Amino acid sequence: MKLLVTGGTGQLGRSLVKRGRAKAIDVFACPRSELDITSWDSVSRALDATAPTCIINAAAYNAVDAAEYERDKALAVNRDGAELVARAGAERGVPVIHISTDYVFDGIATGPLKETANPLPISVYGESKLAGEQRVLEVGGMVVRTSWLFADGGPGFVQTILGLALTRPVIEVVRDQRGCPTWADDLADALLILADAPTTEILHYCGGPAVTRAELAQEIVKLARRYRPITCKIVPIATPVGGRGARRPATVTLDTMRASLRGVPPKRWQIGLADVIAGELGS
Repeated sequence: MKLLVTGGTGQLGRSLVKRGRAKAIDVFACPRSELDITSWDSVSRALDATAPTCIINAAAYNAVDAAEYERDKALAVNRDGAELVARAGAERGVPVIHISTDYVFDGIATGPLKETANPLPISVYGESKLAGEQRVLEVGGMVVRTSWLFADGGPGFVQTILGLALTRPVIEVVRDQRGCPTWADDLADALLILADAPTTEILHYCGGPAVTRAELAQEIVKLARRYRPITCKIVPIATPVGGRGARRPATVTLDTMRASLRGVPPKRWQIGLADVIAGELGS
């Protein structure tokens, strides 16, 4: 198996390289400077140069707040770029796995959401990712939705909380946003299995169990105390009303039964979180 990964310098791209090499899989992870998914020529050159057996599209415009004011940029990457990668792959008979997000849902559901649940994004970012899903599925690609991704080196929620905990006595973190943290290495392992026999469906993959942002922050601080004398306190608060940022889904838990049946059951995110924090603070 030979994989071409777009967004190769992102959290997932780095994990795919690391986990792929550990399994002796050829992984070509290209940063945007080498592979711009909004350019047909750029994508075509990369495909022709690497001759992959599968493409994993991990490239995305993921500036959630900025997307509210840069809708065209978000759609250019998350919708049009996703379609371009899928069509370039289809022309060469190369299957595509497109990475999407729980932000395609509105966050109102109280239970785990199956792949067949009706998506209803409440932000431009979510809208652009849903549009990308639809384009990829029309071409015959596969969509894997995930949530609350974290990894060594970030940037992300884990690194933000660690940085604040080392310098502040108190951190206020929202208690009314609930989701499923996912270690990028776990997602990478799942994708490497799926890439061996990709399908033309939507699949949910995330860690478990579901927690609030405040609960996740408390776990981060607890683990960090193994390496630093941290006295910072996490104070749960309600999501502030108003502001210029994008709306976040309040509660999204993804049903992962389909992934389990495909041989990639979810894993507990605490294991990955401990590994990431050890890497951040252990040296």
